[in-house]
Amino acid sequence: MKILSISATNIQHSQKNSMSLLLCNKIAEFLNCKEIQCEVIDLRDYTLYPCIGCGKCFSSKRCSADSDFNKIYNKITRSDGIFFISPHYAPIPAKLSMVLEKMEQITFLHWWKDNTYKSELYGLPAGIISHGGGSDWALKSYKAMVNDTIANALDTIQCKVVPYDEEWNTGISIPVQRVMEDSDIFPIQEYDWPMIDQKIKDYIEIFLRKI
Repeated sequence: MKILSISATNIQHSQKNSMSLLLCNKIAEFLNCKEIQCEVIDLRDYTLYPCIGCGKCFSSKRCSADSDFNKIYNKITRSDGIFFISPHYAPIPAKLSMVLEKMEQITFLHWWKDNTYKSELYGLPAGIISHGGGSDWALKSYKAMVNDTIANALDTIQCKVVPYDEEWNTGISIPVQRVMEDSDIFPIQEYDWPMIDQKIKDYIEIFLRKI
């Protein structure tokens, strides 16, 4: 079994301390403890381009102008499940939008010609974890803007979004514990890592039952 975990942040200055990347590494750590292989994909390592609707992907099921997207897409098609970890931007990071829109286009063009079409990702379990700079009060807005946005795209792609519970039906969201200011222009965010670890472990258990 092989799981992918995609860190969707665009922010370069955070480097290995990116919250998205840290959460991806947590998922990989917990899965590895179960002897399940997990590959982490950091979208900052890829040069991606927006879909221009040329239609060339109809024949190839790949993008004719974006080799880095094809590398990511090939990994996704060979996986048994996937996690998307995304910060709240406007509402989601640009590179993640590019990946989703191209996967949507590939699926939609074939479905439009044949409504019985099943995509290469048909039924692929997909987990979604969002996070942002707000505490518990902000989580429902992150769900609406990040989790639900990603889930809507994945529905078009014919993936199977894994719910956390009845209320959190499009994944989970992680709050900050405290936000501090120093001489840097960026805020310093602290997290309740024991709580986060437990929530991720719980979500992984739910996720694995869907595979």
